[in-house]
Amino acid sequence: MKSVFKSISLLIVTIIFSTSVITLGAGDTLYVYANGPFLNEVIGNDTTATGEQAHSVYKLVSRDTTYLYSGTLTVKSDFAIIGELGPDGRPPTIQPAVLSDGSIPSNPFAFTGANTNVVFNNLYILGIAPNGSVSNDGIAIQVSADNIRVTVDNCVFEEWRAFAIGYNGNWDKFFITNSKFRNMNHPNQWYIGEVLRNEWPGAAYTDSVVMKYNTIFCVNGYAAAPVTKYYMTYFEFNHNNVVYTFKNPFFIFNVTDAKINNNIFYGAWAGGISKQEYPWWDQLWSPEIGSIIDLDTLDLAKDSVFNPADIGKDNFRWLSEAKRTIEVKNNAYFWPQQMVDFWTSWNDTATVDSIYTVTWMNERTTNMFNDKDHWPGLVEENNINVDPQFGPSINEVMNNTSGEYGIGLFNWFAQIRTGTASTDLWGYKLTQVGSNADWVPAWPLPEKDDMHYSNTALLTHATDGLPLGDPYWITGTTGIEQEGNILPTEFTLFNNYPNPFNPSTTIKFNIPETGNVKLKIYNVMGQLVKTVLDENAMEQGQYKITVDMNNLSSGIYFYTLEHSGRAITKKMILMK
Repeated sequence: MKSVFKSISLLIVTIIFSTSVITLGAGDTLYVYANGPFLNEVIGNDTTATGEQAHSVYKLVSRDTTYLYSGTLTVKSDFAIIGELGPDGRPPTIQPAVLSDGSIPSNPFAFTGANTNVVFNNLYILGIAPNGSVSNDGIAIQVSADNIRVTVDNCVFEEWRAFAIGYNGNWDKFFITNSKFRNMNHPNQWYIGEVLRNEWPGAAYTDSVVMKYNTIFCVNGYAAAPVTKYYMTYFEFNHNNVVYTFKNPFFIFNVTDAKINNNIFYGAWAGGISKQEYPWWDQLWSPEIGSIIDLDTLDLAKDSVFNPADIGKDNFRWLSEAKRTIEVKNNAYFWPQQMVDFWTSWNDTATVDSIYTVTWMNERTTNMFNDKDHWPGLVEENNINVDPQFGPSINEVMNNTSGEYGIGLFNWFAQIRTGTASTDLWGYKLTQVGSNADWVPAWPLPEKDDMHYSNTALLTHATDGLPLGDPYWITGTTGIEQEGNILPTEFTLFNNYPNPFNPSTTIKFNIPETGNVKLKIYNVMGQLVKTVLDENAMEQGQYKITVDMNNLSSGIYFYTLEHSGRAITKKMILMK
């Protein structure tokens, strides 16, 4: 069994029971260890008389085994679950337990408290149980109340066959950063296996969705589906890798204020649109062949929410369209030649259902961006069709049929399009759960080296000068962790630890007031070798960040923190 808990603070109180000793603290953090009761039981039992969480932060500190859950943890108050990273950046792992009847629980977390804050940080949330089974309707994070703010940072989601994050509350907000979503594939359903989904029938209004510095790798469905039939306020998709999706990466026809910048789309919408599917779900309003960037005009219901000031005017609909502000800048998109050839061969020989292949931007969307009289706020520029040149194993996803790639994407495509799909999967180096009690997933992630692309033109193509797509694979920077509720009054840069180090080290610093922050690393010649933070907007607080320097040689380096016109520099030693 896994997951005993202990809380530590300045004031320690020891309560002795007849059968056990539990150390409780007076602080807001409960430390949870993976060697006792199930995770949902530990946190679920830590509640007040009114059912709210007794602690606001749950810290997972075990990395030598996994945390098991036996059922859904339902939370109705503010909640943060934070993992403590190892020196190599490994996060604690959460996975479903095998129940006494042989089944496994589908969903680890559900949030039902309106107007609450939810935080997930530094975690590996795995959908595979110790016996290798996976729930076909698993959802890692279920949000089912209004006005919930969800923050997910530096987490890995793997094998969630329905959604990583599903929601049906109104005006929820999602901030998803520095996270990896991998191998989210259902064996015979291709409209699920999604990262973020406003759940069927899409009957919830959405406040904000911000997704930055993430990688979406081998998923069936959408990377982001916040807008189906209802209105949303703001959408941002920036510096993400989207590598192999079977269906469209977005469902965002209705966005009114959006930024889709600096991303890499590789092999996206690989399944195309079958003649049986078109137009149906992928085109709810005016039919058009789908594309990666796919917009449509608003209907009257959404106009009324978006632009109430002009209701009643004769040209109300056009006045609303003119207020939409959407930018699509500096993205790279590419379909590998193997995929293009496969599509051509399929359509030449298909006896069941041929497909429409997708483009970057369809005719309807292109016309909207070009029509400045009606859509002056739509801007599209510097988007390029170019191969990022990932390492060789990334392309193995398409036709490698060894166990670690499942049956391969093309074979799975054929099963879906001929109606023969049943239990097979496709993906990239599918995780195989070990039988030992101390089993944990492979770390670093097996795609770490080959997701580092070699097309140097993309290293500075982003609007901010950073590498295009998810910069983690290039810079080795993981998520930024804020240290509790500390509100420092001085600008401070601490000594990195460990030091010397190989290959990762942690840098800790204080920001006394909200502002933009730079953190850069230089060699002894004064040459910039790594940009960790570049004008990142950060609130007052104490932060720590893990930096991977595996791609650099041994030696002395200097790291410089800049904020509000001030700079501090310290020395670090990489010793391989």
